[in-house]
Amino acid sequence: MSDARFEDGGEAPLNLGALDLDDLKVISSLTQDAVFPITEMSWRPSERRFALLLNRFRWEDAGRDRHGAERVQALLVVSNVLSVASQGIDRSDPDMILSLLSVTFEPGEDAAGHVILTLAGDGAIRLSVEALEATLKDVTRPYRAPAGKAPEHPE
Repeated sequence: MSDARFEDGGEAPLNLGALDLDDLKVISSLTQDAVFPITEMSWRPSERRFALLLNRFRWEDAGRDRHGAERVQALLVVSNVLSVASQGIDRSDPDMILSLLSVTFEPGEDAAGHVILTLAGDGAIRLSVEALEATLKDVTRPYRAPAGKAPEHPE
């Protein structure tokens, strides 16, 4: 696993790691506007791991003009998680679809802090972590985006 760089995306499946703020910014950029059913969130306290199975837009895809807008299923995993809290999410609704806006880190004491997953509609998930460690890995082949176009992506 290597440090995250936006240029590494290209046409190949992503497999990126984040151990610092710069790496996490790349992962945040690549997961912006990803959508996922609430049922695809997994918190495993005994493993200290939180995971999301996302349908992310392929922002890094240079061939978009050739084959159209694509999404891909990707696994976003945050390790060293001590606790999970959320706001603005109805966890009792199994049909809820969430949209990820950003992934950020708020440093605390030593290497600890909070990974914040900001969702559309004022929702958020806060992961208290012992140290920042996240991975983003594409797990399926790309597929044509149902909307047929890219989401609005502020530069």
